[in-house]
Amino acid sequence: MSKVKLNKVELSRAEHDANGAEERKEPGYFGEFGGQFVPDTLKQALDYLAEAYAKAKADPGFKEEVDYYLKHYVGRPSPLYYARRLSENLGGARIYLKREDLNHTGAHKINNVIGQALLAKRMGIKRVIAETGAGQHGVATATVCALFGMDCVVYMGEEDTRRQALNVFRMQLLGAKVVPVTAGNRTLKEAVDAALVDYAENYRDTYYMLGSAVGPYPYPDIVRDFQSVIGEETKLQAVEQLGRYPDYLIACVGGGSNAIGLFAPFYHDREVKFIGVEPGGKGTRIGENAAAITYGRPTVIHGFRCYAILDQDGEPGTTSSIAAGLDYPGVGPEHSFYHATKRAEYVTVSDQEALDAFRMLSETEGIIPALESSHAVAYAIKLAPTLPSDQIIVVNLSGRGDKDALQVYEMIKNQKVLS
Repeated sequence: MSKVKLNKVELSRAEHDANGAEERKEPGYFGEFGGQFVPDTLKQALDYLAEAYAKAKADPGFKEEVDYYLKHYVGRPSPLYYARRLSENLGGARIYLKREDLNHTGAHKINNVIGQALLAKRMGIKRVIAETGAGQHGVATATVCALFGMDCVVYMGEEDTRRQALNVFRMQLLGAKVVPVTAGNRTLKEAVDAALVDYAENYRDTYYMLGSAVGPYPYPDIVRDFQSVIGEETKLQAVEQLGRYPDYLIACVGGGSNAIGLFAPFYHDREVKFIGVEPGGKGTRIGENAAAITYGRPTVIHGFRCYAILDQDGEPGTTSSIAAGLDYPGVGPEHSFYHATKRAEYVTVSDQEALDAFRMLSETEGIIPALESSHAVAYAIKLAPTLPSDQIIVVNLSGRGDKDALQVYEMIKNQKVLS
């Protein structure tokens, strides 16, 4: 593997292999998307992980252990909350919030890392590495490493360490080593590159705790499975509180773990509509947004096939988003499949619209959302008034806005964006 990404030969071979995926019926594909296009050394590590995960899934004791920590450490189930004032102010459909912001560490990321940390522990691995953008996955990883006594290294783009200085301190406080990545745009893509290089070189004694539903097989499956607790709870809570399933599920999509966790358990319930909200940034040109499905095309990135933003040379393009956790040129393979088969609709929300939603939810409900989650809230704000009052929208409030408070404060002070 190169120091940054798979080389041209490997990408070319990966493209060819992915096109025949449906005929081969290999594991790890969602239609033509997904797969495992990596050097042999990394493939060996991934196959070992896939085998270990399959054994863990088949063990009722493993599920019981995961459920124990989700309940007693994370604080699940998270509430399904009726945003009454927001709904009444807007008119139209009722908006409910799936309160992942109330989880320990303040976001949905903890669901995944609890499961993966217990898997690493089962595999006898003591060193954990991770990538992070907004810092929430890094904080969650550092948290579970402290909980289970594991060494922790977190790769984070240098630009994101600046935007999310508080989360950097939190990771360090929890005992993690935070490595600023100075290559490229110095954001999430480069953090993933660095983590993959580390994993390829050290896989025999290192567990790579990937934070989103991206990457080569088996990671999209693993992350989806551990995040599906969001949708599974929502199903039960909706029936209990509302007497039926929601009409719409809305979640922000960068890599897409919080969204796939909400959507996947409802996949066969065709009356429930899925809307994934991508970061529209400041415009439609390359470098102005990070909306991989809306503005991208199918390709291979980081060892898997998905929709991704590409530059004129066919390389992963420059991206931009006010939300560090959404600032990634690709998207999960399952989301790519949902888009290609029209199971889900993917839309964009601009930086300004996300900021406006950040303020509106804070003022109407006393809930300060993460900037990532604000994208989903913003689209719900646009959609609700267009629907009848008997319609129900569930928004996945994937994280809280503590981490973004200083960033938004600086924007208000310097640009008066919320005045």
